[in-house]
Parts: sequence; C-alpha cells; structure tokens
Amino acid sequence: QVQVVESGGGLVQPGGSLTLSCEASGFNISAYSMNWYRQIPEKGRDFVAMISGPYTGRRTTYSNSVKGRFTIFRYENMVYLHMKNLKPEDTGVYRCAFGAAYWGQGTQVTVSS
Repeated sequence: QVQVVESGGGLVQPGGSLTLSCEASGFNISAYSMNWYRQIPEKGRDFVAMISGPYTGRRTTYSNSVKGRFTIFRYENMVYLHMKNLKPEDTGVYRCAFGAAYWGQGTQVTVSS
C-alpha cells in the first residue's frame, strides 16, 4: 500500500524556523525525484524545492523565493524540508510528491506574528 505522509507544520513567527518531514512507503522511493509544493487556496500550487534520487546524485533545485532559506534533503524513505527565516508569504499547505505519481495530503505552515 502506497503511503506518503507529511508532518511538522505549525504556526511560527516571522524569522522563525520549521522542519517538515515526508515519509513514504509502498513503492520504490529511490527511483523518484521528490518535490515540495506550497498550495494556497485560490492561488494554486507553487513549486518550492526538488531533490533527485540517490542514483542521480541527489541534485537539488529551489524556487527563487526560498533559495538560501530552505534546504531539502532525503534519507532512506524520508525527505525533509528545513525552513529558516520564514516570511508570511511562506504560509500555505506544503505537500510532497514523488515524481508526478505519489502525493501526500499536506501539512499546514502558517507564518504570522
């Protein structure tokens, strides 16, 4: 059974930090790149970060809005997104996706004072 589950979201003040986790099971995780997206109601879904699989060197890519503040990394069946210096515009539901095939339901991040 395929499962993709995010955790680690919450309410944080501007300038704060959070680390999101994504746990996957039920498929060959190593065969997929992994992406984090931010979803905002009525605004759609924005790409945040990507890490390729271990067979392709774990290359990372970031959106311009998070570059230098967010770090994506993966270990075994887990993928993490460490976020620092958070801004109100980082608010949204963060979802992880393995390729285009497997998606989690998301975890809410709210950046507000």
